Amino acid sequence: MLDESLLDAPEDLARADRRGLLRGAAEAGARVRTAARHATEAGIADLRPDGRPRAVLIAGPGTAATGVADLLGALAGASAPVIRLDPTGVAHAAGALRWALPGWAGPVDLLLIATTDGTEPGLAVLAEQAYRRGCTVVAVAPERSPLSEAVDGAHGLLVPMAKAPYQEYDESAAAGPGALWALLTPLLVLLDRVGLVSAAPDTLQLVADRLDRTAERCGPAIATYSNPAKTLAAELADSLPLIWSEGAGAGPAARRFAATLAELAGRPALSAALPEALPAHGVLLAGSFAAGGDPEDFFRDRVEEPQALRARVVLLRDRPAGGLTAAPAARELALSHDTAISELEPEEGVELEQLAELLAVTDFATAYLALASGGHG
Repeated sequence: MLDESLLDAPEDLARADRRGLLRGAAEAGARVRTAARHATEAGIADLRPDGRPRAVLIAGPGTAATGVADLLGALAGASAPVIRLDPTGVAHAAGALRWALPGWAGPVDLLLIATTDGTEPGLAVLAEQAYRRGCTVVAVAPERSPLSEAVDGAHGLLVPMAKAPYQEYDESAAAGPGALWALLTPLLVLLDRVGLVSAAPDTLQLVADRLDRTAERCGPAIATYSNPAKTLAAELADSLPLIWSEGAGAGPAARRFAATLAELAGRPALSAALPEALPAHGVLLAGSFAAGGDPEDFFRDRVEEPQALRARVVLLRDRPAGGLTAAPAARELALSHDTAISELEPEEGVELEQLAELLAVTDFATAYLALASGGHG
């Protein structure tokens, strides 16, 4: 159950936010500026690359690294394949995880390592393997971590991860928004230099400003009725979110929203891209998760039963309405099954700005759901 009264009690929210989820979301813009400065100080802005890499390989543990790979793949588009190297191991612990380069990787490929930890021996081994194969290695990791020495030994480039300004880095927030932007921003600067994405310094400034403005609209002090993130959190209470995306950038935002809802708020959620979301999730809208439920059990005593989850569609779009769109078909399908629908669409701007706004609103919504559901803050 969601304690909606907590949503409009800023002091209580602050006390409940032991993992710093709201602070991390509020300071995402500052994290982008700091991370961009770290990238410049590390020398990325001065690189003179000899053409584009054949492929970009990304390795790192957890939700943040997965999100970074997904976002960079969407932003790079057809410029070059962006491939995440999935870890193996007997447990999700720094010492147990292992990564391996694909057999074809070589001198024309670029290996990116993104981690909020930096103590993973498997990433150090991967950096050494990449050096032997002739791959260029660039890593974003905490300063003076064991990984930084391995990257230096592989003649790679390490960008120190931008820390949160309010505290030493908290490992429990590795899925939070601060970690995402701290890892993503330097790699955006790098891929802009090699011509795979468009993320010039003025673009990153626009991103940081958009994150700041979104934080002002979605912050704890703003009442639910005029706060898009609190409104979304309240709408998703006791629901199974079906997060449908439209547009290249909205796909990674939807997948990250589903992942953080599970990891940070303890909420199940499914994501899919339009138009394929319609057949993929259509039966869910007609089955036991349908909003109407089973009319035969209307008179059953539910006092001792937890409230059943009902599907709710969340439509994420990273471009203004117009042109070819499956949004009307999505609305029609939801309406035909009496299923409520929430819609998020960013204000106009460059692609990275719009993506940042979607990420910020959904990160705030995840934080509010985690805190107001009790036991997860």
